[in-house]
Amino acid sequence: MIAIIDYGMGNIHSVKKALEALGAQTIIAATPADLAKCEKIVLPGVGAFDDAMVELEKRGLIPEIKKQIQGKKAFLGICLGMQLLFEESQEAQVKKGLGILKGKVKRFNHAAGLKVPHMGWNQLRIAKQCPLLKGMSEGSYVYFCHSYYPEPADGAAIAATTEYGVSFASVAWQDNVYGAQFHPEKSQAVGLQMLKNFIAS
Repeated sequence: MIAIIDYGMGNIHSVKKALEALGAQTIIAATPADLAKCEKIVLPGVGAFDDAMVELEKRGLIPEIKKQIQGKKAFLGICLGMQLLFEESQEAQVKKGLGILKGKVKRFNHAAGLKVPHMGWNQLRIAKQCPLLKGMSEGSYVYFCHSYYPEPADGAAIAATTEYGVSFASVAWQDNVYGAQFHPEKSQAVGLQMLKNFIAS
């Protein structure tokens, strides 16, 4: 059973539909008890960093998320859900992140002539072998929609990068924790392969 965390901001139904199309059993998880009874956890995300942390706090989910990660459950953060795994974000005015991964989240630079948010298809450059990327080719295209990107403090946590003005970490991996800055549920066959890999992890 895979728990998809509902904190009022995630793109939960498309993630649920994609996982179930691959044969996974899922529940929409809004309480700590929901997380405790599942084998794997997904934290999707669309919205603002501060608002997301406030909602996770309000539902009492933060201590349970950390407990389940420490207990070695496979955990996948998607888009904002990936950013929340880090210590802090330039988007945040008051809130720190979960601090599961060391590093910070930065904003794309308008001055570099980039359109922000970064929306559309872009390529993955595989940095190291990672269970989430099994069977995926170098240069695979995936779908992005974001204005901020993570910058891990430890380069060893970067499993894949993408170029958009800068080279940023588009897939992170540390032990049982994975992050995807793009939306696998919207990335057609490549994204489904990644979710299939997560189910098997």
